[in-house]
Amino acid sequence: MAGKAAKSESLLSLGAVVLRDRLASGALDAITLVEACIARIEAREPEIGAWAWFDPELARHQAKTMDALRRTGRPLGALHGLPVGLKDIIDTARIPTENGAALDAGRVPRKDAHIVERLKSAGAIILGKTVTTELAFTHPARTRNPHNPAHTPGGSSAGSAAAVGDGMVPLAVGTQTGGSCIRPASYCGVTGFMPTFGSISRRGVLMQSHTLDTVGVFAADPLGAAMLADVLFGYDSADPASAPAAFPALERTAMTEPVMPPVFAIVRPPGWEGAHEDMKDGLAALEEDLGEQAFSVELPEVFDDAAEIRLRVNQAEMSRYYHRYEREGADLLGDETRDAIRKGAVIPVRDYLAALDWPDILYAAIEAILERCDAILCPAATGPAPEGLESTGDAIFNGLWTLCGTPAVTIPIMTASNGLPMGVQLVGGRGNDARLLRTARWLYDRMDG
Repeated sequence: MAGKAAKSESLLSLGAVVLRDRLASGALDAITLVEACIARIEAREPEIGAWAWFDPELARHQAKTMDALRRTGRPLGALHGLPVGLKDIIDTARIPTENGAALDAGRVPRKDAHIVERLKSAGAIILGKTVTTELAFTHPARTRNPHNPAHTPGGSSAGSAAAVGDGMVPLAVGTQTGGSCIRPASYCGVTGFMPTFGSISRRGVLMQSHTLDTVGVFAADPLGAAMLADVLFGYDSADPASAPAAFPALERTAMTEPVMPPVFAIVRPPGWEGAHEDMKDGLAALEEDLGEQAFSVELPEVFDDAAEIRLRVNQAEMSRYYHRYEREGADLLGDETRDAIRKGAVIPVRDYLAALDWPDILYAAIEAILERCDAILCPAATGPAPEGLESTGDAIFNGLWTLCGTPAVTIPIMTASNGLPMGVQLVGGRGNDARLLRTARWLYDRMDG
């Protein structure tokens, strides 16, 4: 029995791209991979609490179907047989999607979200629904950090980050409105990727803020994130943020070597004085290690107000979309959620409309920096995951990029003095997602080696 468990853990330690290739060649069966995921979940879920809904029999049924299809010799999808976890604000037909909210308990959608349709078309196995904080805001969920359960996994994509970080599933999908992909990925020691705003459709995903909500992905490494995002990128006329355009070949580009070694602009964002000493020391050591491939730069002063502006937009739009929750059951909401809805309701219209100009103002302010580098490099979080489960951590280093609409990716290349992982965040120009992922893969491989 111990040998079987060790074999499963060894299989789950392989990167998602390696697993995909073995599945495609027939060297690995989907049912074998799914059984390994099931065994890991059954062993670890009581302690970690990453899953809002999980049915091992449905997962097995999907795996057997994928294996039977592969044996026919017909063309396979890009993710054929790969298990994926979905944040529980993403609609899944005939599978509960409860949005982490008491008022949505028992909710079962009739239709799949757009991204679920794309995943199924690519042959992915929907392993289950991962835990989200209440309505994808800041009220903590029950999920714990897989590296130390006494610490937070972050939020709001807590379950997705923790499930990948613990090796329960090779890939997962989340969302970011403030820092909900990048920060949990940093805390849980995985790669989190938030693409350029509008790159992935949000049809069928709980809307909190139409100006900020961005679908993102989790994987152990940048190549896995690129592979998953490749399938999800694309135009959807049902999402007003989506635009008809040619989308980049993310995985193919990420696998290539840069013509020249990448150059990084090291940024210490507003709020840096509150960063953990381990993060300050780690960033300084990384800058020294990169040598001539890095230069320090200060963000323009306009970024000093970015956190306040992002919160204003978030609360105003949240008040619109979550009004029914406050009206129908305010007493069932956490204090953080209820207070944000009420604050958003009294924001003056002129202030909200003025705030909508800020993404382009901020982006214009950093274009000169982006012209000098392959990526901006900054901390993914203020430090390692804080101890305790009363908070999901601080998104001060993430929200400014969400507001800008730029792509961002975190890679787990640092370790705090207490042994917990810490990530660095790379930020690229709008639409330069493929180049950013290639740069992230280059840095990840360099540090890993």
